[in-house]
Amino acid sequence: MNMSASAASATKPQQWVLKRNCSITPRQLGGIYAALCCASLGVALLCTLQGAWFVLVFAVLELCAVGAAFLVYARHATDADYLALAPGVLEVEVVQGAIVKKFKFDPRRTRVDMVDGRQGLVVLEDSGIRVEVGRFLTQWKRRQLAQQLRLALPDGSDAMG
Repeated sequence: MNMSASAASATKPQQWVLKRNCSITPRQLGGIYAALCCASLGVALLCTLQGAWFVLVFAVLELCAVGAAFLVYARHATDADYLALAPGVLEVEVVQGAIVKKFKFDPRRTRVDMVDGRQGLVVLEDSGIRVEVGRFLTQWKRRQLAQQLRLALPDGSDAMG
């Protein structure tokens, strides 16, 4: 889990990038999968040449299952929440797989809160629009993010919290 914030003076924009802590990129994962396919199919072909054709069938089934798991991982490896506070606007972008949702809030009216419960996400709310962020942060980091947002937003913005 990664939380980076670039906090500056009140006139300069501030940004928070909340993303997964992935140990491998989708491109690297594709390379590993290709190597796994070559090795597994190589052994399966050798077994097929020796008369054990069923090994090839199981190797293909195995590679399909592993490929599906890798695809699910790669699809969500770049999930993140992006927050940018500039004078007059708080922009929030939530990326989940291929779905990107963008929101704009008035910083003077935006309220910051923490959802109760195990997830305890940070909630941003303004004019009936409600967005939960911080899915990839620990509970302690979520509290820290909420505090940073309350301090960054104009006075009175943390009416809920």
